[in-house]
Order: sequence, then structure tokens, then C-alpha cells
Amino acid sequence: IREEDLDTDTPLVEFGEGTGYVNSDLTVGVDVTTADALLANQGLCSPGVKLHGDGFIVTRSEAEQLGLGKRPGLENYIREYRNGRDLTSRPRDVMVIDLFGLDADEIRERFPEIYQHLSLTIKPQREKQAKKSPTKDAKAYAEHWWIFGKPRQQLRPALRGLNRYIATVETTKHRVFQFLGKSILPDNMLVVVASNNAFHLGVLSSRIHRIWTVQQGGTLEDRPRYTKSHCFDPFPFPDTNELQKECIGEIAEKLDAHRKRVLTEQPRLTLTGLYNVLEELRKGIAPDEFSPAARQIFDDGQVLILKELHDSVDGEVARAYGWPENLSGEEILSRLVSLNRKRGAEEAKGEVRWLRPEYQIPCFGTPKEKEELDLAGGEMRETGSVRAAKENWPKDDIGQTAAVMAVLASATAPLGTDAIAVAFKQGRKCAKSVHAVLASLARMGRLHTGDNGKTFLLRRAG
Repeated sequence: IREEDLDTDTPLVEFGEGTGYVNSDLTVGVDVTTADALLANQGLCSPGVKLHGDGFIVTRSEAEQLGLGKRPGLENYIREYRNGRDLTSRPRDVMVIDLFGLDADEIRERFPEIYQHLSLTIKPQREKQAKKSPTKDAKAYAEHWWIFGKPRQQLRPALRGLNRYIATVETTKHRVFQFLGKSILPDNMLVVVASNNAFHLGVLSSRIHRIWTVQQGGTLEDRPRYTKSHCFDPFPFPDTNELQKECIGEIAEKLDAHRKRVLTEQPRLTLTGLYNVLEELRKGIAPDEFSPAARQIFDDGQVLILKELHDSVDGEVARAYGWPENLSGEEILSRLVSLNRKRGAEEAKGEVRWLRPEYQIPCFGTPKEKEELDLAGGEMRETGSVRAAKENWPKDDIGQTAAVMAVLASATAPLGTDAIAVAFKQGRKCAKSVHAVLASLARMGRLHTGDNGKTFLLRRAG
């Protein structure tokens, strides 16, 4: 469990013992290897691009020398670039030449500086490798020398139209998920989740998901590893109402914003440094007991706020699953494996809880689901265990009252005006009318009011 002072005459080695069935991965206890990939998560997770050539990476000044700002359209093919160290430490502020979708003749005509640069830096490397190791892949890389070795054709359409996406470093000491802007191209050592939804960020950032990934992902040396096939694809997200999603999403937005703010304001801080100190807090070590360096990070990075935000995410996500907050790691794994089996059985019957239905259904859905999506104008929402098309907000008073009562009747927790409004196609545009209906129902004594006075639950007979 723990090793200390190994280079002294009094080394400390602490052991632990566990009993139970030995699983195929040599763990004892819950067999997470039995969890299968879920259709609900399909097509959203992928490693970033793999360059196969350092010549693609340029500084901003080099990019300008190669025509950026001078050649029309080149700004679409030279992008910001991030690898694992950029996220855990400080960004290198480099860019990458991404010519996916263009052919060599077009590049030579439109961007001659770029063509010459890659001809000198990438092409010779690829041709040399093809001669040294004449495999099918090596020959293909040499033939299309201006394209990344792994351009991630499947990831690109999933990211199209998003203003941001979620990313984590594949192998890292601390499992941290964050939003990256659409202008940033992720490196192969980043794992990308193609969602701009803060609810997804919150769930992935929770203790429940961290425990799952440590058990599922394995390690490289002493650093946990996050893999698409084991960590993301089989992970069952909680089935929640709109109010819970908004609550988790709001906290996740604050968490992401807090980290970005302190890292911007304090250039000496790093993400790894912040989470090293956070781990000390989680172990129960008081700030007054920190080393001077750790105390400086604690103060500059406002790590107490970071901990409070993580604690809030952990609590809300546990409630979204309907589980106690203080479950042990073993209990969490057991429940996740059980939930994975339950979701798999549902999916076998055609009930898929798509994470991004508007993207996933056209790509992977059944003909029936695609038809329903078309009828809904591309918009879908969750209602219970299945996906259903959003309805229009009724125009008449009676229809509006009935619609609000129907949403409240299916709610398992108090809902506010906005949470009800987003259940309809018009979204928050109909919030004012929804509020008027809620006020009328409250006057009639048909509603329970939440503790904050702004959320409501239908009062049932008896």
C-alpha cells in the first residue's frame, strides 16, 4: 500500500490484504471486466490526433512566416495544439498544421509556403520510414505525407458544430476533465469526449467516475491511465431529470472556470500542483501543516474553493444516481457494474439512453429512432428510460396548464421555471408563460413549493 524511506536503514513498507474471487485482471472483488460497452456512449470518445512528424508543429511566428494572416483560408488549417504536458503543466503556445481534407495539388496552389515546409520536414521522414519498414501503413503515410498519421476521421464529425469539448490526459497522476475550445486540436495523449454539455463534464469529474477509471484503466508506472474502451464506453451515466442535469452542469461550469481563472492569474501554478495540494486536503492535512511551497499553491490557487466545488459535484452526482454519498469504492464499483448490465439489457430491447441523441441517432440509431428525430426537427429529450421528441409549447391556456402539469407529474424532484421550459421545443422562450402557469397553479393549491421558493412539485391527492 505504501513505501517510505527505502534508501535508509529503516524502510517502511505497509501491506494490505483482501480476500475474495480473483478476477481475470488479477483484482479481487467486483469484476469490472464483465462490463460491456454501451450503445449510449458510442461515437463520442477518441484519442486525439497522432502526427507522425514534428514538422507539423510550428510556433506562432513560424506560422506567420508560412502565410498565416496572408494566405486567405489558411487560418482554418493552422490551429492551436495541446498535448498532455500542456494541460498538466503550462501550454507551450504552439500551433499545428492540419491539412485534413485537402490534396497535395490544392495545398501547393493555395498555400505554397506550407507545401514547401512540409515537403522539407515531413515528406523525407515518411519516405525514409517506408523504405526502412515497407508496411502497408508506412506506404500509406508516405503517399499522403501532408496528412497526420492518425487524423481521427471518426472524431472530427463528432466535434463539428461544438463550441468546446471535454478532454483529459490519457496517463496522468490526477484524473482531471476540462473543457477545451473548438479552435484547439488535441494530441494523441489526450482523450476527447465530444460533448459541450457541462452535465457530462460534471459526471466525468465526480468521485464515482474517478473510482471507476482507476479500477478499469490500469496504470503506467504509478500513473492511472484512461482508455476509451475500458473507462468511457462501458460507463453508465445517471438517468436524471432536467433539474438535476442543470444543477450538476452549473457546478461543473464553476469548477472549470475556477481552475482556468487561477491558472491564468497565477502563471507559476500548474494543474498538477493544484491537485497535489487538493490530495493533501482530502487526506485531512490542514493547510497550516503544509510545506511553504504547498501553502503558496493553496493560497494562490484557492484550493479550498476547488475542493468545495469537487465535493459539490460528488454529492450531486451521487444523488443523481440515487445513491448515498458515503459509499465505499467497492460498493460504487458493484453498483456501476450492475447498472451497466441493466443498461445493456435495455439496449438489447431497443431502449438506448443516448448521451448526444441529435448526433448519435443519425449515425448509429435504428430507423425508428431516426424517423422520430426527423419528426422532432433534430431535437430530443429524456423522459424516463426512453428518448422522446420535444413537444411544442401549446398556444391556448388550457393546453399550457395541462402541459406543465404533465411535466411536473413525471418529475421525481421539484422543478423550476427554466427546467420545465426546456422540456418544450421553444425552450426558455416560453419560460415567461410557464411561470404564469406555475403562479396560477400555486394560487389554486395544486403545487408544493421547494425550499428555495422557486421550484415546484405537483400536489397529489392524499
